[in-house]
Amino acid sequence: MTDLLTGREQALYLSILAQGGWVLLREAMEQDAGAALRLLELGLLFHYEFDGLLNVVNPRTVAERLSADLRKDSARVLARADEAAAAMAELAEGYDSLAARRGHADVVRHVDRAVHVRHRIVQIEAEMREERLAAQPGGGRPPQLLKQSLEQGRRFLAAGVALRTLYQPGARTHRPTTEYCAAVNALGEQTRVLDEPFGRLLVYDRRVALVPSGPDRLGAAFVEDPAVVATLVDRFERDWARSEHVDWQALAGTPRETGVPAELTGLLAAGLTQRAIATRLGVSERTVAAHLARLREHHGAETLVQLGWLMRGEDR
Repeated sequence: MTDLLTGREQALYLSILAQGGWVLLREAMEQDAGAALRLLELGLLFHYEFDGLLNVVNPRTVAERLSADLRKDSARVLARADEAAAAMAELAEGYDSLAARRGHADVVRHVDRAVHVRHRIVQIEAEMREERLAAQPGGGRPPQLLKQSLEQGRRFLAAGVALRTLYQPGARTHRPTTEYCAAVNALGEQTRVLDEPFGRLLVYDRRVALVPSGPDRLGAAFVEDPAVVATLVDRFERDWARSEHVDWQALAGTPRETGVPAELTGLLAAGLTQRAIATRLGVSERTVAAHLARLREHHGAETLVQLGWLMRGEDR
C-alpha cells in the first residue's frame, strides 16, 4: 500500500464495485465523504451530474494517466509514477471480475436501463484515446446536459482526442445548443448539420459503437464486432461528407476564431508537412492533426493541400 491510495479509499471503491459499479453520490458521501472525494479527485469515480450518480472508472486507465502526469513533473517523482499501477492492482482485479460478470467480451451487448447505459459510456470514454464520432438527431440537446458535455469535451480535446458531431437543422435555432457548439468549436471539436433523417450513433476509437435498442429506443446496444463497427463508421463518414459547415460563433453572437496557434498556421502556409510542423513546435503529430482539423473546419477546406493554399492566400 502506498500513500497514493488509503485503505478506506480502496474499501469504498471495492464496495461500489460490489453494488454493480455505481452508487448515488449522497450514499457514497454518507459512507465515507473523505474517501469519496479522494476517489473523485483521482478519477477513479466519475460524477454524472444529471442524476447524481457516481460510476467506477477502470483503475488501469487512471494508473496510466497518473503515471504520465508524474513523469512529466520531474525526475524527482519518476519512481512514484511506477507505484500507480501497483496501487491499483487490487482494484483492477475487482474491476475485471465485474467486467466478467457483465459479459463485456460480447461483441454485441444490449443494455436496457438508462443508468447502466450511462455507466458503460463512462467506462468507454475513460479509455478513449483517439477519436469519438457522434450523430445526435432531434435538433437541440437538453440544456441540463450541455454544461457537463462541454467540460467533458474540453478534457477529451486537451488529451488529443478528435471529436466530430452531426446535428439536425433544429440545432441551429436552439440557443443553448448553438452556444454549446460555438464553445466546443473554439476548443477544437468539429460540429456540422445534416438536413436528412439519421439515427443516433456514437463510435469510440473506431472500436466500440453505441446504437439505440429496445422498443422505446431508450436502451442501447454496444457493438464491438470490427466488421459492424467499420460499417457504422462508413455510414457516419458518408453523412459527414454531405453535411453543412455551420458558423456557430455567428449564431451565438461571438467572434469566430480558430483557436490555433499563429506559429502553426505560418508553418502550414510555408508548406511544411504535419510531421515537420510537429517537430518544429515540439508537440505530437496528434496535436498538430487536431489543430489542422480545426483549421479545415474553420475554412471549409476538405484537404490539407486546399487548406495550405488558403493559408498562403491569407498571408499575402
